[in-house]
Amino acid sequence: MVKDKEKEIVNLGQRNFVITKKIASHGSQTVIIVPKCLSSQLKPGMLAEIKINLIGDENGNN
Repeated sequence: MVKDKEKEIVNLGQRNFVITKKIASHGSQTVIIVPKCLSSQLKPGMLAEIKINLIGDENGNN
């Protein structure tokens, strides 16, 4: 699924995923929404390493 500045590269046969997402907000918190197709791989209590590379701001500037 590819949307405006959102890219999801998902291969469920692996344990490494690259997901490029817009940052969302939920109340006063900033959140990253994980795609539903990864729900079978991610369970509550699991430990995951998250790397964040900022590639642009809210105006699309790099």
